[in-house]
Amino acid sequence: MIVVGIDIGGTKCAVSLGDVTDATYEIFVKMPVRQTRDYTVQGMLEQCVKDIQSCIAERPDSPPVAVGISCGGPLDSRHGLILSPPNLPGWDSVPIRDFIASRTGLPTWLCNDANAGALAEWHYGAGKGCDSMVFLTFGTGLGAGLILDGRLYVGANDMAGEVGHIRLAPTGPPGYGKKGSFEGFCSGGGIALQAQAHAREWLAEGKKTLLCTDESTITAISARTVGEAAQQGDPLAVSIMTTVGRKLGLGLSVIMDILNPERIIIGGIFQRSYDYIWPEASRVLAAESLALNAEACTVMPAALKENIGDVSALISAYYHSKKEWQ
Repeated sequence: MIVVGIDIGGTKCAVSLGDVTDATYEIFVKMPVRQTRDYTVQGMLEQCVKDIQSCIAERPDSPPVAVGISCGGPLDSRHGLILSPPNLPGWDSVPIRDFIASRTGLPTWLCNDANAGALAEWHYGAGKGCDSMVFLTFGTGLGAGLILDGRLYVGANDMAGEVGHIRLAPTGPPGYGKKGSFEGFCSGGGIALQAQAHAREWLAEGKKTLLCTDESTITAISARTVGEAAQQGDPLAVSIMTTVGRKLGLGLSVIMDILNPERIIIGGIFQRSYDYIWPEASRVLAAESLALNAEACTVMPAALKENIGDVSALISAYYHSKKEWQ
């Protein structure tokens, strides 16, 4: 099935055109959506439409039959609305599904990025062959997609899997509007906030760190710079990643004991900083989860790596089209 995918993330957006089946995928064309500092939501949507048209023009022999949009929640996917995601300021009740459908003339579906990622890893990645798995985004934000008993589980109003809202500690970095939340500790935004706060303390104590040179460079600290500094052995960066691992293990134990999945697959930052996050996460997970549940479940990095955003958007179009036509 030839489809268009729109992957909307907290730091980047891309449009792709590809061929998707139950067992295989091929990306024909991918175009990063150009963003300017003064962009508006309307301007962004218009640019997405232009990029869709450009993708189709590059492959005139491969006309798409549907569009899939993958975006972080909260969403009202049944009505095609993006509902103020923490990582997309200004995107308040945006009717993206109807806008894209009206401009392209194609059936269009909006899917939570964690759900779309779960479908992608289940069909083509680390989740192949299992009936029950959880996919964690661990990118700019944190969300979960649930494959339970061989099907995507979305809940009563399509809001299942918002694990980033779970509070893991009374205080801590804010994520999803809540201090000490799972997302506050285990997301790109949360890691950056933790690192910036600790870097200020280190500088005040006269300590040096690879994360910054002085007060003026603290705000430039990101999850990526923390990961790179940890690889170089920076004590502060390693300490932050250890804390991230500790909180990840705690959050995973909750998921594991409630859902009893065969696999938990984690993307984004986890796969890039596995060596610095997983040792502490596995230690805490072993201590906090039920032994029988832990024995039944394997935790692993996502297999699709940097392709996961594009494949997630494409498979959301394929998945919903199949449901509609069955």
